[in-house]
Amino acid sequence: MPPDAAAASRDTAHGARLAVDIGGTFTDLALERNGQRVTAKVLTTPAAPEQGVLRGIAAILQTAGLAPGDIALLIHGTTLATNAVIERKGARTALITTEGFRDVLAMGNESRYDQYDLGIRLPEPLVPRHLRLTVAERLDNEGRVLRPLDESALRALIPVLQQEKVESLAIGFLHAFVNPAHEERARAILAEALPDLAISLSSEVSPEMREWERFSTTAANAYVQPLMARYLRRLEAGLAEMGMAAPVFLMLSGGGLTTIETACRFPIRLVESGPAGGAIFSAHIARQCGLDRVLSFDMGGTTAKICLIDDFAPQTARSFEVARVGRFKKGSGLPLRIPVIEMVEIGAGGGSLAHVDAMGRIGVGPESAGADPGPACYGRGGTHPAVTDANLTLGRYEAARFAGGTMALDSDAAAAALAADIGAKLGLDAGLAALGVIEMVDENMANAARVHAIESGKTQEGRTLIAFGGGGPVHACRVAEKIGITRVLIPSGAGVGSAIGFLRAPVGYEVVRSLYQRLSAFDTAAVNALLAEMIAQAATAVAAGSFGAPARESRTAYMRYVGQGHEIAVELPDRALAPDDVGAIRAAYDREYARFYDRPVPGSDIEIMSFAVRVATLPDATEAAPPAPAAHPATPARHQRVRDTATGEIAAWAIHDRASLAPGATLSGPAIIAEDETSTLIGPGWSARIDALGYIAMTKESA
Repeated sequence: MPPDAAAASRDTAHGARLAVDIGGTFTDLALERNGQRVTAKVLTTPAAPEQGVLRGIAAILQTAGLAPGDIALLIHGTTLATNAVIERKGARTALITTEGFRDVLAMGNESRYDQYDLGIRLPEPLVPRHLRLTVAERLDNEGRVLRPLDESALRALIPVLQQEKVESLAIGFLHAFVNPAHEERARAILAEALPDLAISLSSEVSPEMREWERFSTTAANAYVQPLMARYLRRLEAGLAEMGMAAPVFLMLSGGGLTTIETACRFPIRLVESGPAGGAIFSAHIARQCGLDRVLSFDMGGTTAKICLIDDFAPQTARSFEVARVGRFKKGSGLPLRIPVIEMVEIGAGGGSLAHVDAMGRIGVGPESAGADPGPACYGRGGTHPAVTDANLTLGRYEAARFAGGTMALDSDAAAAALAADIGAKLGLDAGLAALGVIEMVDENMANAARVHAIESGKTQEGRTLIAFGGGGPVHACRVAEKIGITRVLIPSGAGVGSAIGFLRAPVGYEVVRSLYQRLSAFDTAAVNALLAEMIAQAATAVAAGSFGAPARESRTAYMRYVGQGHEIAVELPDRALAPDDVGAIRAAYDREYARFYDRPVPGSDIEIMSFAVRVATLPDATEAAPPAPAAHPATPARHQRVRDTATGEIAAWAIHDRASLAPGATLSGPAIIAEDETSTLIGPGWSARIDALGYIAMTKESA
């Protein structure tokens, strides 16, 4: 280990570690030092997100009694890239592609996400047609040059880019994932003439087959690159100005950490960084508690995220959709071919707005009040009811103690908004309108969990629901009841769970490359050469931020029966392959195929479309949980009138302060456990105990 890396590693081990997660409504912070944790939650500043981050850092440092120089490591996740794509607020972007392929972005794969919608809307490409430019060049499917790059035609596009005031450029040529030579030469020519132009190559951003997905991902990377680079540099400057010299790492969508330089080059890999932190948080809790089958439930201010975690690891995928034009409809968004933690995300958060549709039904989301103006009860100008307004009206929050007393809520404004937008249209008072809103949002989240499990070929039976985020513990019991889960776990720090997850994430990087192979004619030498090259690339990216920490490799092949249209991921041995491994690889594919589709297809040849490797530092050792403490009944701090959403009855519920509940404390519902960043509802028919780790373990009592 180089001396500077060794010093950084020592400083990180003994100094404070800070994580910051920017959400649509709140920016969450978690700071850990010497086994002690401090958390904070501040409103996001959408116009200049770094201001909210810097304000939150100043606040949490003051609470912890630390100076900026005491921070040894800062880990950051943000929805800025996602929001830029959704809201179409990215850079003015152009695409240069192979002659004859100008309209790939618009044509897609010609599929329809709704076969019977005659007025179907498809997502508009991020690059308008007049900025999709072509040049003559051609490679075949093996990367051989059929037609050289027309460099004079490429140079003729320079005045067009200047005249159109293009800020960022995507270059995507046919079959560049096999041979990047033409893309790299095009970049060299254009960078010399336009040194300030941000350029993204498809052979670097998404080096895989399928032009639409590859071009779409590259265009999206180019679209957000200037915005993200400016933001990250402003954040760096602000941190330096406040006296913080700690290295900054960014959370990737696939669950690893990377350097700020890599994030500036490939910002599209940050689109799901916040939710990824939440999944890692749940996986860490599952490992601590020995729970091998878990449903992660993260409900924040804008969205709810649901993820299946088996054997202490979240599901992963290598594709993702953003900016869906069909509400929650798969296939209606822009495809991104990037490594991601697989989850379902719906517009159901504390800021999600409620309404009555044309058929007289209550609907919730996906529109959100966000942080500005926020729900009506925030008193910041919002006039329409959100989920937080409904929870407050039902008695689930104490207005004066919300967010640890830093943000008093206006109960009258919440009730008035519910009465005006929901109650007046349905003949209900504010309380019943609030009940309808909460029951609807709970059903939306439960239904998303059901569908996600079915699509993954799994069930919810026997799982433990780990709930976190500002809204997760509030809704966990009811959502669990709806999907048939009888055990719920609320970890400490649940209100800022994603930020805590950042502190548990490894430094990691994933590389995906295409190399067509049939198992009947498997070229072991070619595959081993490709995998070695990919591992070297990933290891280089990880070494930049791992400070010499040990890392491990994993290898995956994406396979299908010949003639099929989609692949299944199959793990490969973490070593060089031998000819004798082909039989074991086939058997592994048959087993995985049978898990999804009941039985394999004997006699069919199998083809591999692409390979992936991941290099990541080893996770921190998980200490064994201490012995279970002796049980003792908890004494409530006060009582509060709450309306039960299952029955509609209003009763006095016991209110407990979480900080006063020692391990071993037991209580029965209905009750509420209040803390600074969230509240945990223990519904009627549920019991709870504080386990040895200080987590709230809830169990549904048998009927």
